[in-house]
Amino acid sequence: MGVMNSLATTDLYVVEDSASIRTRIAEMFARMPEVRIVGEAGHAPDAIAGILALRPHGVLLDLNLGATSGMEVLRQVRGIAPEITFVVLTNHAEPQYRRACERAGAAYFLDKSTEFHRVPAVITELASTRH
Repeated sequence: MGVMNSLATTDLYVVEDSASIRTRIAEMFARMPEVRIVGEAGHAPDAIAGILALRPHGVLLDLNLGATSGMEVLRQVRGIAPEITFVVLTNHAEPQYRRACERAGAAYFLDKSTEFHRVPAVITELASTRH
């Protein structure tokens, strides 16, 4: 696994309204040379513009973006760039949110309060599917 993943970098865009969580995510991926955070945003309009401009391999997406919704980001970007993989990381882990995200095209859905630790493994899995 290590050799294949070290040959290519996975570009990741982080959409999260909490600056402290964005910092925590950046620190997590700083230890993973195969992952490069290419952009981040805290609001849907900024996220949509940034993702479409940068075309990362994956997006780590929170659903609650203050006054805006991560679902809007997911729907708009997937409609234009379906090749981008979305990993939803949210405190709204109820089944109806999971189903809505899956219908909108999210590849992964993680509960922020109980599955945050799984983020590196999921992004590594995302990276391995690109090779």
